Amino acid sequence: MDESLPIPPSRWMVIVNPNAGVKKGAKEWPKILEMIRHEGIDHQHQYTKHKNHAIHLTREAIEKGYRSIAVVGGDGTLNEALNGVFLQQSCPVSEITLGMIPVGTGNDWCRMFNIPFDFNRAVQLLKERKTFIQDIGKVTYYHKQEREERYFMNVAGMAYDALVAKKTNLLKEKGHGGPLTYLWFIFASLFQYNFLDAVIEVDSETVFKGEVFSMNVGICKYNGGGMMQLPFAIADDGLLDVTLIKKAPKWMVIRHTRKLYDGTLIDLPFIKTFQGKTIRIRSTQKIFLETDGESLGHTPFTYEILPGAVRVVVGKE
Repeated sequence: MDESLPIPPSRWMVIVNPNAGVKKGAKEWPKILEMIRHEGIDHQHQYTKHKNHAIHLTREAIEKGYRSIAVVGGDGTLNEALNGVFLQQSCPVSEITLGMIPVGTGNDWCRMFNIPFDFNRAVQLLKERKTFIQDIGKVTYYHKQEREERYFMNVAGMAYDALVAKKTNLLKEKGHGGPLTYLWFIFASLFQYNFLDAVIEVDSETVFKGEVFSMNVGICKYNGGGMMQLPFAIADDGLLDVTLIKKAPKWMVIRHTRKLYDGTLIDLPFIKTFQGKTIRIRSTQKIFLETDGESLGHTPFTYEILPGAVRVVVGKE
């Protein structure tokens, strides 16, 4: 393939994370590649070699002329590609299309848009290119006293959610874990955790002051491997959804685990939900953060919504 010629907008740059899904990416990629070739999908592919490498590969591909970026990975790889899209300056973000073939452990963004976990069907979606323009979230946070920012397309978790994500990620980095790892750490870490004070502002109005257990801000509904913690989320309504789990007896978390998966947790008395365009969260002690499963920094946080920001390939309704 002659890269000196103009790259057609339909040609995919496929970014493969071999470590996704506890090395499921490396195991399944030859099979997926054969499916891509069988479908006659015009593409090139590259492998990620380290954390955040997909950010660089995405920027580089767009600078070369690619306008279609697909990841073979999990939510974290897709998040890196998204940030590469926003960090590049070669073209408007509206010209880029993102797609995904899920091989991660959670694959929560895919649940929102009916991306099948069956590889052959997911590959066919890339060929069909049915798209949806979704909102994107942007969070400003602090890491080692430095102010940083990150774009996300699914869910950001804080406090206990971020602790569980961090422990899950550390285990995955050692080559262990699986789809139930997140659920295991929910229980295993429960009684080591201390509640934290937080102040939450939604569109400049203070809506909560007090002790919190966990918090989520998001565009989509699912995180943690299928937990529906933001059941009211609509991916193109121009609003961020917030679910707050206030201080409550820790045994209540165990008792109501099922409600995390079917969205009925919002009916519990210690749950509060909000919607807004700007969310600010501050605390006296550091509260930590994960976005799309990637562990980041700590409070204070400022979340903003970017309406209709990116085009994505989706499954059938």
